[in-house]
Amino acid sequence: MPKVCEICLRGPVFGRSISHSHRVTSRKWKPNLQRVKIKNNGGHRYLWICTRCLRSGRVEKAI
Repeated sequence: MPKVCEICLRGPVFGRSISHSHRVTSRKWKPNLQRVKIKNNGGHRYLWICTRCLRSGRVEKAI
């Protein structure tokens, strides 16, 4: 599965987790991607799209 939204190009974000004892470990936050069938130039196409793009109406789902 690709790790990038094909509409807004949102991808994983890297950072660090800090525990109560202040031990630092690397971690990664991944976007919530869904495989969605969308309308595309008179046809249909499947894309990996983040849920924020779906909620905001940037794409129109095909039925």
